[in-house]
Amino acid sequence: MSKRKVPHTFVIVFFIIVIAAVMTWFIRPGKYIDGVFYYQDGNYQPQTWQVFSALFNGFVQQSKIIIFILMIGGAFWIMNKSRAIDMGIFSFLKFTQRLENHRVIGFLGIDNIIIVLIMLLFSLFGAIFGMSEECIAFVIIVIPLAISMGYDSITGLCMVYVAAHIGFAGAILNPFTIGIAQGIAEVPLFSGIGYRIFCWVVINIFGIAFVLHYAHKVKRNPQSSIMFDDDAYWRKNSSAQGQEFEKYVPRSAWFVYAFLLVAMTIFSVLNPQTTLVVGAKALTMPIIPILTGIFAVIGILSLRKTVHNFILVMLLYTIIYLIVGVMGYDWYVMEIASLFLAMGICSGVAIGKSASDIAKLFIEGMQDILSAAVVVGLAGGIVIILQDGGIIDTILYGLSKSMSDFGKVASVEIMYGIQTLINIVIPSGSAKAAITMPIMAPFGDLIGVCRQATVMAFQFGDGFTNMITPTSGVLIGALGVAKIPYQKWFKWVWKLILMLIIIGGILLVPTVLMQLEGF
Repeated sequence: MSKRKVPHTFVIVFFIIVIAAVMTWFIRPGKYIDGVFYYQDGNYQPQTWQVFSALFNGFVQQSKIIIFILMIGGAFWIMNKSRAIDMGIFSFLKFTQRLENHRVIGFLGIDNIIIVLIMLLFSLFGAIFGMSEECIAFVIIVIPLAISMGYDSITGLCMVYVAAHIGFAGAILNPFTIGIAQGIAEVPLFSGIGYRIFCWVVINIFGIAFVLHYAHKVKRNPQSSIMFDDDAYWRKNSSAQGQEFEKYVPRSAWFVYAFLLVAMTIFSVLNPQTTLVVGAKALTMPIIPILTGIFAVIGILSLRKTVHNFILVMLLYTIIYLIVGVMGYDWYVMEIASLFLAMGICSGVAIGKSASDIAKLFIEGMQDILSAAVVVGLAGGIVIILQDGGIIDTILYGLSKSMSDFGKVASVEIMYGIQTLINIVIPSGSAKAAITMPIMAPFGDLIGVCRQATVMAFQFGDGFTNMITPTSGVLIGALGVAKIPYQKWFKWVWKLILMLIIIGGILLVPTVLMQLEGF
């Protein structure tokens, strides 16, 4: 008996677009205007042939993320040619093996410590400054590490993407969700932070425990992973175990060092002080000059050993500048993609590649990642159909009407459920806050649910399903980079999402039954 073949991801996404188009024939179009809902029968048309034009418009709407993915893929392909990341992973694994001899570390398990620390780091990034699209760049770094440690690509994706979005859901200071939602709800910015930190801790405990349990299962029996066959790509291209690395330092590497030092010095003169914004707090310090001074020293030290070390230093500085740029200069995907492109070019020059060789490597990298970029554009077509059919606000209106005549606990849970469902069609947290909070906040006043609880219902509802909805360009992009088919990811992640949704619902209960600070 032949095994049923799973449709290609492109087919699945197109099928969802068709379903969205069919919905526009049965749901009346409508729109919220100044917080009041009006049906707009004459302004929208049911979608038919637009299922094809939506593909084009989806690429236009998601163009920034698509270009971001292509540039990241090309940049890392150039860097990978140097095998610096392979050498770094190999050295890291040798170091961790020595640490296992320590009694306490051996008891806890060095692999457990690594997974927990990496997940906590990215969770903090998600909770504090809303890391989302930026995850895609780190997926390429962490998945080879996970593979080399004996895990699979799902474990690697969890260490970065899932961790960041667990933090995103349990946001502490996220300006893109908490900041906007609290501003619209007219409550003090980032108030209620004490209970939010508690929720972030609880959500992370359960989320990280889930990932650790799965990781142990894969390590004991690698073939138990649904990605075992697909991960042959990563095992072939990422394994650094037992390999020898030629140590060399081309003259061109010193040229790159000098060029970067001059560029950083100029940047330091132009930006002697940087104000890092974390929620409502701000810290001003000469961080660019400090980073430049440190680079001047560690750059020389790394080049005295091998060009691989110098390229790893460039990677580290790329990550640091990414964080500083996001928190201090409002960088987004354009600036981040440009930063990684510069890193890739400098890596190519450092290992002695000509301009033509670097260009060819960049094209090879884009070809390798192209399918991920295409799926992001296709997924964007789903939202286009719903928007052009005018049914998003109608769905929201219908769901909000279901909250009447319920008690406080039931009402806040229904709000949570509505926000969770809406997130499937509107994955953008800031856009959903702008649409839903003007309605939910006043409605909460009428039924006795405080606005802070309404904001938290939005926060949880916005976060968890980001990790499963096919309309999320970030999810589709991360899966494409990780080379994980959406259908396999759905099969694995739904249990985690269901668990997190239930935990979120439980954490909402104290917001209406207890007297919490800021609520």
